[in-house]
Amino acid sequence: MSDDNHNLIIRIGQDELVIRQRYQVLSIVNDVLIGVWFLIGSFMFFSDEWVFTGTCLFVLGSVEMLIRPVIRLIRHVHLQKIGGPETPTTDATYDF
Repeated sequence: MSDDNHNLIIRIGQDELVIRQRYQVLSIVNDVLIGVWFLIGSFMFFSDEWVFTGTCLFVLGSVEMLIRPVIRLIRHVHLQKIGGPETPTTDATYDF
């Protein structure tokens, strides 16, 4: 933002980069948690007394798999809101 002649100027370039990085980090953390829940849940299936807890972790991992497209949708809406309808948000190199 700039204060040239008391006009509000918003530069989308750097702001978009910050937004993309935040959503990318959020997506990576979500993916790591999915792996952790499924790995721990898998080991719990080796013991009959831990099967219920392992199943709960599989359900939790499945819910987090649904979170990833929600993160992408929120990012898309956020970028459209700050940049207008002409802001490109379908960049295939950002799969998060």
